[in-house]
Amino acid sequence: MARRPTIKDIARRAGVSESAVSFALNGRPGVSEETRARIRRVAEELGWQPNSAARALSGERAGVVGLVLARPAHTLGVESFFLQLVSGVQEVLGAARTALLFQVVEDLDAECALYRRWWAERRVDGVLVVDPRTRDPRPGLLAGLGLPAVTVGEARPAPALSSVRADDARAMAQILDHLHGLGHRRIVHVAGLPELAHTARRIASLRAEAQRRGLRPQEVRSVPTDYSDTEGAAATRRVLNEPAPPTALVYDNDVMAVAGAGVAAELGIPVPGRLSLVAWDDSALCRVTHPRLTALVRDTAAFGRLAAEELLAVLGGGQPRVRLAEQPRLEPRESTAPPPPAY
Repeated sequence: MARRPTIKDIARRAGVSESAVSFALNGRPGVSEETRARIRRVAEELGWQPNSAARALSGERAGVVGLVLARPAHTLGVESFFLQLVSGVQEVLGAARTALLFQVVEDLDAECALYRRWWAERRVDGVLVVDPRTRDPRPGLLAGLGLPAVTVGEARPAPALSSVRADDARAMAQILDHLHGLGHRRIVHVAGLPELAHTARRIASLRAEAQRRGLRPQEVRSVPTDYSDTEGAAATRRVLNEPAPPTALVYDNDVMAVAGAGVAAELGIPVPGRLSLVAWDDSALCRVTHPRLTALVRDTAAFGRLAAEELLAVLGGGQPRVRLAEQPRLEPRESTAPPPPAY
């Protein structure tokens, strides 16, 4: 392996002392502007970069932001949401010459332990916290450590933390407006992990919107899953085999919606002739499935950019605040229609 260039290499090539190189690269006085420019030019030619660990130990920023995901590993490869979110985060961090340290862990305890280790090792300057829980130990832990953080998706963050979020309640209201307006009265929400805060908000919003329209709780309800196509398909099969099956299904992600469409086809239930389908997150899957799936359209990459911008603002000394992402809009497609009169 090629050896990384050092301050000694720069000093030798530039014909100056190592202390002069240190002064020049750290922006300290002690060298002329001409010498400083020569040293920086040589450092660039050699491909030298500051050691992030050494910078952190000296009290400087590490130039790294952390993102931990505590979810079942088998649900990550098929869901496009996090790929789009990370692409938006990386776009902002790349422009700021800040690295993203990403790690998947088995559960919330492991995530908290990782935060403690990163803080002790000064590995990261701050973290983006995803998948807020209804009872979440992470905001209190991060505030206690003094590790800057931005929660992604939390409506009521800890006072010391910033948050970016989408309005899940209004999004669910759009879906219920559409389905109720078509004449659907038996609607099942195939939800994600029930301990996640945004899942709880969606479930509560569905219940409130149904009650506002005078719909019965036993006919409009939520069924939790783990977001995977396997559980999405199993939940679909289960509710469609009930004596009074739903005429509309709302899925918390695109993968479950496509899996549900497959189950309907397997059972001989035409979409949208007897069953309407809605996906919470739009994707290429929703647009290439036949019939094309009605879905909530939002710029997930922009959501990631907003989260990264807020964290950089916090690292720059900004005060904690809550920022609202652009409201998603429902795009009706061929998978939703009025239910047949017999249903």
